[in-house]
Amino acid sequence: MKRSGRTLKQRLYGLKHLGTNIRRWRYFRGHGVHSPYVYAIVRQVFMHRELRTTQHDLHLALLEHGVVPKRAVELQNLVAHCGYTSWCIDSLEPRDMIVATLSTTYEHLERYAEYARKEQKTLCIIAPYNNANRWEVCSRIVEHHPSTTVDNRGYLLVFNNHLPKQQFRL
Repeated sequence: MKRSGRTLKQRLYGLKHLGTNIRRWRYFRGHGVHSPYVYAIVRQVFMHRELRTTQHDLHLALLEHGVVPKRAVELQNLVAHCGYTSWCIDSLEPRDMIVATLSTTYEHLERYAEYARKEQKTLCIIAPYNNANRWEVCSRIVEHHPSTTVDNRGYLLVFNNHLPKQQFRL
């Protein structure tokens, strides 16, 4: 008899990712991150659950696009922390940060990454682990990217600045 409404196989499915969770444990709260830039992002952006600025325009736009409220708050705080003055969602406009939501096709993700690299802009890909095809495209982007990338499971940040090539999986 199933008390929870799920079979044993469904309940044990989460153990599939146990190895990844243990490997990423050292990055909890920023420990093990040896980049001052990324460490500041972990401590001042990822660890805050409330909006740290009076501007909420990106937060509201992300909520309209179906982004989880926690991630929308983090991205709004990231914009404030990095000093970005402009952003766009699912388009290639000359802005400081480009956000690619789940509605972005795989071909567009690669096009956005190339555009962001050429224009020295930050790219944020929402839900990189949504399915195997999306993660395959995201892993190719990370592999060929010349600067720093930060993957915190909810979104993938691709920075195009003076930082050396580093990959952080938080």
